[in-house]
Amino acid sequence: MALTREYRETVVERLRADREFTAALFSEAISAFVEGDRETTLSILRDLVHAHISFKTLSEQTGFDEKGLHRMLSSRGNPTTQNLSTLLHTIEKDLGLRVEVKAV
Repeated sequence: MALTREYRETVVERLRADREFTAALFSEAISAFVEGDRETTLSILRDLVHAHISFKTLSEQTGFDEKGLHRMLSSRGNPTTQNLSTLLHTIEKDLGLRVEVKAV
């Protein structure tokens, strides 16, 4: 089921206004990536880019083509693990976050 435009706008608006929500959502993207949930990872990263970075800026920072980034992070995207790792690291840096891994 496709998400409505209002839902996406609401998420992006909240991401812009709430740093803790941004950090929690980025953490969820990392968890989804580790668990192999590509669709969730890409969806969250797409929202984070729309809210905080822009595809143009991310393109400049990673060296990836802007249209290629849109394809990579689309619902049908299939980025390589190396490309996805580069995107995660760049977004983490842009958001001023730091990933810590803890054993539980």
